Amino acid sequence: MPPEPTSPESAPRVRLDTFDAKLGLDRGRPRIVEAIWYFTRRAFFTTSFPWPSGIKVALLRMFGARIGRGVVIKPRVAIHFPWKLSVGDHSWIGEEAWILNFEPVEIGSHACVSQRVFLCAGNHDFRVEDFRYRNAPIRIGAGAWIGAQSFVAPGVEIGRECVVCAGSVVTNSLPAAMVCSGNPCIPGKARWGTTA
Repeated sequence: MPPEPTSPESAPRVRLDTFDAKLGLDRGRPRIVEAIWYFTRRAFFTTSFPWPSGIKVALLRMFGARIGRGVVIKPRVAIHFPWKLSVGDHSWIGEEAWILNFEPVEIGSHACVSQRVFLCAGNHDFRVEDFRYRNAPIRIGAGAWIGAQSFVAPGVEIGRECVVCAGSVVTNSLPAAMVCSGNPCIPGKARWGTTA
């Protein structure tokens, strides 16, 4: 039995029926390209089959990603829009990482994005009734390490050689060469004994 409709007095201010997916999101490519990428992603990226990284790198480049030399991409990695992704030389992307890049995501060289990390460059604005998009880019500096099962929010910049400990929730930018942890993630100590 379906729930009874709510009365106007009890209806929420939020109006998801007025949400417009075209406001605040530039998809970057025609829908046909998105559809082709969807099937490519299913066949080569989100599968557990261990396709060589070289094949995945070549496919990402075909779809407009800027990928450096020696990049390692493990199985079951979900990349939403490859044309909004940049990865520097010799970086690693761990198994089951999820890159929701409604805005550009930049990963510097020699950086490590560990297993089940969620780089979330998409968001909604809870301050307005239509719940419109409030997306922002993410930048991960060279030599940084994002520990397993961490969440990185839109608009965050993670400094060069910064370490984000496993399971952290990163909602604000973090400085270079610091070991950071927690929810919310905050700097704790210098990575190399002194700050860079």
